[in-house]
Amino acid sequence: MKILLDTNIVIHRETGKIVRQDIGQLFFWLDKLRHEKYIHPISIIEIEKYKDEQVLKTIRVKLESYNLIKHPAKFGTSINQLSGNVDKNQNDVYDTQLLNEVYEGRVDCLISEDKKIHLKAAQLGISKQVFKIQTFLEKATAENPDLVNYKILAVKKIDFAEVDINDPFFDSFRLDYAEFNKWFNKKSEDPCYVCYQDDKLIAFLFIKIEDENENHSEITPSFPKKKRLKIGTLKVTGNGYKIGERFLKTVFDNASQYKVHEIYVTIFNKRPEQEQLIDLLQEWGFKKYGIKTTPNGEEFVYTRTYGKSLPVNIQFPKLTYPFISRKTNKYIIKIEPQYHTELFPDSINTKEDSSKYTENEPHRNRISKVYISHSKDRNLKAGDIIVIYRMGETTPKKYSSTVTTICIVESIRNDFKNFEEFYDACNRRTMIARQALLDDWWNKFPGNRPFVVNFLYAHSFPTPKPTLNDLNVIGVIPDIMNMPRGFIPLDNDQFNTLLKFAYKKKQS
Repeated sequence: MKILLDTNIVIHRETGKIVRQDIGQLFFWLDKLRHEKYIHPISIIEIEKYKDEQVLKTIRVKLESYNLIKHPAKFGTSINQLSGNVDKNQNDVYDTQLLNEVYEGRVDCLISEDKKIHLKAAQLGISKQVFKIQTFLEKATAENPDLVNYKILAVKKIDFAEVDINDPFFDSFRLDYAEFNKWFNKKSEDPCYVCYQDDKLIAFLFIKIEDENENHSEITPSFPKKKRLKIGTLKVTGNGYKIGERFLKTVFDNASQYKVHEIYVTIFNKRPEQEQLIDLLQEWGFKKYGIKTTPNGEEFVYTRTYGKSLPVNIQFPKLTYPFISRKTNKYIIKIEPQYHTELFPDSINTKEDSSKYTENEPHRNRISKVYISHSKDRNLKAGDIIVIYRMGETTPKKYSSTVTTICIVESIRNDFKNFEEFYDACNRRTMIARQALLDDWWNKFPGNRPFVVNFLYAHSFPTPKPTLNDLNVIGVIPDIMNMPRGFIPLDNDQFNTLLKFAYKKKQS
């Protein structure tokens, strides 16, 4: 496969200065998969503008390891029209020239962190061939699990004192905050969340609960008094494992536990990793509020209203996640045990070995997941609630089968033209391998192709979880010998009865 690399990725790789740790992962996978790495003559022109002559000499030597596009594709009608409409300067035209190589089929894909490039790719209809580093890593790891040479990649809660303050991971924080080391040492007994890959720190999260009297004098406009959760420190290096989404689940879980009314974060926008974090926060409902001014400079402040008083956005449930609407339809869906805990690691049963389910797969770390079905009932819609039923492994099944999780439907896909479209919809959100998706799902019933439910993993029922026998006793499943196939509808009374029973069972 021919992979065209944007200029900035090449510069980050070859200057010798580690600016982004995910660059190393990217090149690891490019080499592992034996992809051909290409650069465009435009990149040579841009690199020659580099001011440090010594660094430039080094880069020139290293560029010999890349394939150079010798004959750039000429602009056709569509590209000319796009360029004329959106390109404002020469750099924009250069970016369009990179895209043109993909559009004309000269290369298979382009990897770039440039937002404008991705917007133009969407207009040209080639978004699936233009990747950010993170999305390429997700694709590579999901499609090649046998090539992943590390098995443990778990999010852990530990104290600051257990983390090496001198780890290069924190260098970017030291650049942004002069007092970082002093602040870090003061937090020695406080908890934080970390993720290591091959004994290397790749993700870090610190959160703080603030009461109504917290001093926010550095923030403009001023904060009204509220109980808040502050995302104090959050950094994730790209590795293809959706740890950022996993950390957001941790943030939301803590916000629910401590009953806060708002979540906020202050963040600079100096580097691509910060820009990616801002994109992630906005995707999940955070909005730009104002500015925090300190001797370190001006940071953006992003906030998200939180609590049951928040009106639920039924059409776009990510924006008000994890809250659900009682006005939507509700269903129970059955999942076989071998799939269940892979998708829902927080909903593990007490008899399962949790050590087998460290979060080392994209589908485990994602809040966003998929359910694949051949059911004739395809009327689900955004905002609907699905209750996950884990089928039992031991007899009697009425005691080993449990309901474990509440999820929110995000969207339905039922219009696949071919297997590739179906595979793209499932990839990275499910544990099912490509060949199994083809044989066991796409080709199983040629006259009744599967459809895909995109949903959000919202809440785990407390342990002990309600069993099938419990559902029968409380009237949610009246006849356990004749359970319906597919999606089992619940009315509001049944759903409320289930919730009351599940949480009352926890207290008893």
